[in-house]
Amino acid sequence: MHDGPHAQMMSDGVTSHDLALLRRAIALSADARAQGRHPFAALVADGQGRVVSIAINNALPPDGDPTQHAELRAVSQAARILSPEAMADCTLYTSAEPCCMCAGAVYWGNIRRVVYALSEHGLLALTGAHPENPTFSLPCREVFARGQHPVAVLGPMLEDEAARPHAGFWCEAAGAA
Repeated sequence: MHDGPHAQMMSDGVTSHDLALLRRAIALSADARAQGRHPFAALVADGQGRVVSIAINNALPPDGDPTQHAELRAVSQAARILSPEAMADCTLYTSAEPCCMCAGAVYWGNIRRVVYALSEHGLLALTGAHPENPTFSLPCREVFARGQHPVAVLGPMLEDEAARPHAGFWCEAAGAA
């Protein structure tokens, strides 16, 4: 059950619980920005809708690791505490569409459902050619379609809300570089 208790089903298989957890990921992305990090966040919820891991982006130079995207970190944390069978019942909620690296982590982590806010295309419109976020033009659905097991993808949704933590950030970050 991916909707949590008492969740109301909306269009396209999205529930009120999905939207609540997606909004939590968006709020965490604003927290990441307030901490001086890139404004991305993700969380993993188990089959009952309980949050089992939360992560923000830790890829900001000079002390960060460019592979430490929020989605990859959240999946890694969840995989350390849940079995592969339990991971298959999990949902990744993320403030932005998983890049191809993070989509790979979702796949290998055996998560079978992703709910995201800001699309890769929408993110590119905000970041432009910023060197700290060289966006791939590769939707996560295309990455998952090449795998041997299915990964359901819901998104983009709440894009205006998800874009707010990015407002002005990429210009400020470019000026600081």
